[in-house]
Amino acid sequence: MTQLATPVETIAALLKARGETVAVAESSTGGLISASLLAVPGASAYYRGGAIIYTLEAREALLGLGKETLRRQTPLTEDYVRLCARAIRDRLGATWGVAELGATGPAGTPYGHPPGICVLAVEGPVCLNLRIENGSAEREPNMWAFAHSAFELFARALAG
Repeated sequence: MTQLATPVETIAALLKARGETVAVAESSTGGLISASLLAVPGASAYYRGGAIIYTLEAREALLGLGKETLRRQTPLTEDYVRLCARAIRDRLGATWGVAELGATGPAGTPYGHPPGICVLAVEGPVCLNLRIENGSAEREPNMWAFAHSAFELFARALAG
């Protein structure tokens, strides 16, 4: 398998076996979560779609979240990422929603967060979230680390 498909082989097999689906909303991983899910042959059986929600404008347009809802959110919080996971799941009619918001580096966020921070959520029959603070400002390694953490969190949710 490839670097993309290998981390999600088990996830893909479980989703296919159960007849379940997933939708993804990701920010700082830039599509790596979706690309990995799509790299497994037969992805059309479980992958409903995804969105890269890198900006507030994208979150409004792609997740259907109104400006007022977005203004009430505190950046990089578990509540905010859960809202994104629920929104993408509901918008695409999936069993599961996976969402990621983060700061990969080399700079931090406009809200004062340093690089190396990520919040993840899985919303579905089991709901989990995770906050990562690794202190790294290395952009691409952080993108991969955050994506792999999303896979681990999703696998935990699937395991119940």
